Amino acid sequence: MRQVAEAVELRHPLEAYTRKGMIPHIWCAGCGNGIILNAFLKALDELKFDMNKLAVISGIGCMGRIAGYINADAFHTTHGRAIALAFGLKVVRPELKVVVISGDGDLFAIGGNHFIHAARRNVDMLVICANNFNYGMTGGQVGPTTPLGARTTTTPYENIEHPFNLVQLAAAAGAIYVARWTVIHPRRLKESIKKALMKRGFCFIEVISACTEGYGRRNKLRTALEFMRWLKEVSVMAKGVGPEEAYIGRDRIVVGEFVDIEGKPEYTDLLWRLINDIRARAKRGELRVAL
Repeated sequence: MRQVAEAVELRHPLEAYTRKGMIPHIWCAGCGNGIILNAFLKALDELKFDMNKLAVISGIGCMGRIAGYINADAFHTTHGRAIALAFGLKVVRPELKVVVISGDGDLFAIGGNHFIHAARRNVDMLVICANNFNYGMTGGQVGPTTPLGARTTTTPYENIEHPFNLVQLAAAAGAIYVARWTVIHPRRLKESIKKALMKRGFCFIEVISACTEGYGRRNKLRTALEFMRWLKEVSVMAKGVGPEEAYIGRDRIVVGEFVDIEGKPEYTDLLWRLINDIRARAKRGELRVAL
């Protein structure tokens, strides 16, 4: 029996979706990034997604590591440029499903301009933001989503900067699908990712993630259990409400789906339609360009 047991190869059910030798990950104990990775991989598995049609882009920060864990074409780009690179990739390879997975500092501080214009253009990509309320990798500094009154290494007394509401920002910029979950909602997150992967246009999912080392220990959430308990206590499920109801603060976090529309023209469809039309007109000698 022992020989039989030793001969059985134990394999992780999501092994096919991860790079060999890269798991287990190196994120801190209690970090929510592993939950986000797991939800994303399960969504791919349940959709039987063609990995040859997937590209994953990440930026700098704790969540930027995720590009190296997923067994797909991936790129770990420079700080704030994940969406810019993803945009360029989508233009030249419009048949790919491009997914950007990065942190709140990367996407909404130095990368904020890229986000709003990709949403405005309705570029077909899914952006998943791990929002842990601080710059977790570089020392726990204040970031664009840090709640008012919170403490960080650069706001040791309290944060007095008004944070972005990412749901409202994405909706106002033109995203066709906008949702917010926390890492205590892994099944709802997985289903949300599945839905977004099947839509054509700019989709955004915010995931409130636990960061016990950078944010938690300075804000009375020193352990993963304390952080998860707090997320459970303050999370409020929203049903059938718009982004204007997507309140987020230290006392309450409204989660759910806030935008879900169909039929909005997608940027690369319009772009390649125009390119092909111009090529055809030029071939027929009909095109005149005024200089």
